[in-house]
Amino acid sequence: MTSVLPATEFAFVLPRGLAGADGSVHRDGVMRLATARDELVVERARTAQAHPGYGDLVMFARVITRLGNLTEITPLSLEDLFTVDLAYLREFYNRINQSNRAHIPAECPQCRHNFSVDLSLAGEL
Repeated sequence: MTSVLPATEFAFVLPRGLAGADGSVHRDGVMRLATARDELVVERARTAQAHPGYGDLVMFARVITRLGNLTEITPLSLEDLFTVDLAYLREFYNRINQSNRAHIPAECPQCRHNFSVDLSLAGEL
């Protein structure tokens, strides 16, 4: 029987997978939408303050609700992600938290009309 995810959770499959201590590979996961609290926790994390790139791992540890059969997902456990999987998670996080769209404000240089431009995320045409 297939379980249905809430509208705030999204399933993913890592390209390579996170190798567990027992040799198993964890690829199937679920990520929830981020909240303002998640952003604040990342900003307050000492490791993320000292090493800004670590903030992604802190955030992912908060928003990934399931990864394979891991019982706990921590920034430390995510340090062993392959770079292709880290890049995938960044893209996936951006995609679900921006409703598949990234918009930037723009202004026509000739008529000064304001509008927004829909940007494609990496890998989209």
